Amino acid sequence: MYKGKSIAVVVTAYQEASFVGRVIETVPEYVDRIYAVDDASPDDSWEVITRVAERINESTEPGHELAVADGGDGRRVVPIRHDENRGYGAAVKTGYRRAAADGIDVVAVMNGDGQMDPEILDRIIDPVVTGEADYAKGNRLLYPEDREGMSTFRFVGNAMLTGLSKFASGYWTIGDPQNGYTAISREAIEELDLEEITDEYGFLNHILTHLNVEGLRVADVAMSAVYGDEESSIEYTSFVRYVSLLLLQSFLWRLKRRYVVEGFHPAVVFYGTGTAGMAGGAAGLAGSMRRLLRGEDALAESVASFATLLLGVCSLATAIRMDAEESEHLEVTRYEYEAETDANSVTRSGSTSPPAVETDSSRELEGSAATGRAERNRPLD
Repeated sequence: MYKGKSIAVVVTAYQEASFVGRVIETVPEYVDRIYAVDDASPDDSWEVITRVAERINESTEPGHELAVADGGDGRRVVPIRHDENRGYGAAVKTGYRRAAADGIDVVAVMNGDGQMDPEILDRIIDPVVTGEADYAKGNRLLYPEDREGMSTFRFVGNAMLTGLSKFASGYWTIGDPQNGYTAISREAIEELDLEEITDEYGFLNHILTHLNVEGLRVADVAMSAVYGDEESSIEYTSFVRYVSLLLLQSFLWRLKRRYVVEGFHPAVVFYGTGTAGMAGGAAGLAGSMRRLLRGEDALAESVASFATLLLGVCSLATAIRMDAEESEHLEVTRYEYEAETDANSVTRSGSTSPPAVETDSSRELEGSAATGRAERNRPLD
């Protein structure tokens, strides 16, 4: 138990035989249950999970409350394996469903690659445990020192996805949407239609839109970026294409649900006017330039096109402002953390956290199990 709440951690694994065992072993003691979900890994991940689970369960006294809640199963580590590879989102949802069925109050997610520091789990779950938010997630983009472990390529990609996800989700102050270090309440799990959220690598973006439509509060928690030596096997062309389309669909679905079906809101009109104005104005300016290059008179057309473009920009800005105001009460951003030091002073915990479970050198010694990882099995991080 943690502050009177039962806590579970979903550990997702796909080809993480070298790391997943250590991740399970280092989950903090206050966590009541660990759901280790293997997404049909072709390596030895499942064997590692079951071996570690057996050792921990034999040495752990069953928790009485959880044993009663789930019909007598008092295991601390519950191994779960998919019969076929279904994707990162599917693994998380499997853990969510099992934890909700077992009556767990708060469910966190830690990937099996060892890049999520177990020492800061309390920061991730605190907004949900205290009732401040229904869903909490890490954010590695808030402070320069938190981004030191992130390459320029990753930072630019994350920044672009953050911008697109703001439109799609409606959470305009929430950043780093690809961060998989998350926590959610049982009530939020039960309220979400998990079947409608993608099973694949767009899960983290997609769930934010569904949380917004359900009127659920999201907390952004500052944390540091930590990476190992392995390289992502994601095909970025297909990833960008898939996630961009997913975000566009999510955006349109959210506008329809919140601003048309559930009650009319003028933001949808301004979004439409802004899009049409910018597209029409840009097309008109392009035509005017072609005419000018041919030596033809296109002054009137240029002025009209520029005015249309300006109208579109103003309309879009108005739509964004209205949209942001509608979801402002659903956003909780924890830019600062407080931790007591020996001197009783207050410091920002994000800059003093210990490193993640595995160091770069230990990763080199154990070898990388991440090669060949299917692109749909983990978020872009």
